[in-house]
Amino acid sequence: MSDMATGLRLPLVEGNRQPTDVTNDVCRPLENSPTGLWWAGMALAVSALGLGAAAVIYLLRTGIGVWGLNRTVGWGFDITNFVFWIGIGHAGTLISAVLFLFRQRWRTAVNRSAEAMTIFAVMCAGLFPLIHMGRPWLAYFVFPYPNTRGPLWINFRSPLCWDVFAVSTYFLVSLSFWYIGMIPDLATLRDRTTSQIKRKLFGFFSLGWNGSTKTWLRYETVYMLLAGLATPLVFSVHTIVSYDFATSVIPGWHTTIFPPYFVAGAIFSGLAMVLTLMLVARKVMRLEAYITVGHVGSMCKLIIGTGGIVGTAYATEFFIAWYSGNPYEQFVFMNRAMGPFAWAYWIMVSCNVLTPQLLWFKKIRTNLLLVFILSLFINVGMWFERFVIIVTSLHRDFLPSSWHGYVPTKIEIATLIGSFGLFFTLFLLFVRFLPVISMGEIKGVLSYGRPHAGDDS
Repeated sequence: MSDMATGLRLPLVEGNRQPTDVTNDVCRPLENSPTGLWWAGMALAVSALGLGAAAVIYLLRTGIGVWGLNRTVGWGFDITNFVFWIGIGHAGTLISAVLFLFRQRWRTAVNRSAEAMTIFAVMCAGLFPLIHMGRPWLAYFVFPYPNTRGPLWINFRSPLCWDVFAVSTYFLVSLSFWYIGMIPDLATLRDRTTSQIKRKLFGFFSLGWNGSTKTWLRYETVYMLLAGLATPLVFSVHTIVSYDFATSVIPGWHTTIFPPYFVAGAIFSGLAMVLTLMLVARKVMRLEAYITVGHVGSMCKLIIGTGGIVGTAYATEFFIAWYSGNPYEQFVFMNRAMGPFAWAYWIMVSCNVLTPQLLWFKKIRTNLLLVFILSLFINVGMWFERFVIIVTSLHRDFLPSSWHGYVPTKIEIATLIGSFGLFFTLFLLFVRFLPVISMGEIKGVLSYGRPHAGDDS
């Protein structure tokens, strides 16, 4: 066999799978009864969701005074969780749209799950500003619709208003991109199912797909257009989220480094969450032939790159604070590293700067258990990053007489747990009823890296 086949082009699908094998392997978990492990995961996720729902209902009946917020720290767990979940969703669009446009074929095994993760993460993120309003039944106020209130308008120059437009656009485009990419697979499920109800549902959502050449050409054209439309959103959405802080005059927030810093951090945390989910799905759903060590290695390399950007941003913030000569700016960053919340800062640095360096070693990148553990650490570190940015910039402001600490209440912690419950409930329902891997795209890369007739052997 030639060196090209054995060294430079590793197969993207292992086990010499044929197109029929791909269809059977992906559809089998959907056609069989749920496993005990799936039921256990669903029970745990629904329990967490129930806890969060109870906390939110109590909050709405009582008021946001049940949170640990105060006059000094006006943002806490609520906005921390919002920025965290928005960031988690970025890797899905990166893997699906950006890598598709760059013709990165290894994305085919993970793009479907990454897209689903994006949609569910944005849904979780949208809950927190809604709750933070205190009166979520007035949420319609922030949307641009024909005015019936005379001169009463929201402030369209506020980044908080831009968030609404950016995140809602991101959600709708991501949802469309995910759905369009799934149409050929829905048609396959329609043709395989024996249930009349499922046949009608899959038939409706597959939009009369018949697999003809004309249909495929139109599908690929629409998919390409949506990929091009979604790509700017990868960079614009978290840029706009960063404006919530960067356009303020609070030391530690008003900095021009935030847009690229937030975008890199979002992709960094999103890739870690994709690894966390896909390594579990790979084992539980027996997809080892499709989600290979090579796929994991490629995502680890992206994590190294984006993690390097995040670490550089941390150092740049300290340098600019020192170089500016601004005592307030210098105090904020020294307070982060040595103040009351220093423990959170050093957890952030340990998880986001030191942990990814282990992925430089191939032995670690090919050890899937270690990669799974490291991805969990990165997720924890990225949550603490948002916590550190928000709380440590607020709890000690210009006047020492107004300094105040911040301790989250049980309601805030329960709401955070509930958001994870919602995310994993939706994801488990997704892997149970919809194909977790794009069958059409996987079939297109079956021959990649395989020896062909005429190769030296």
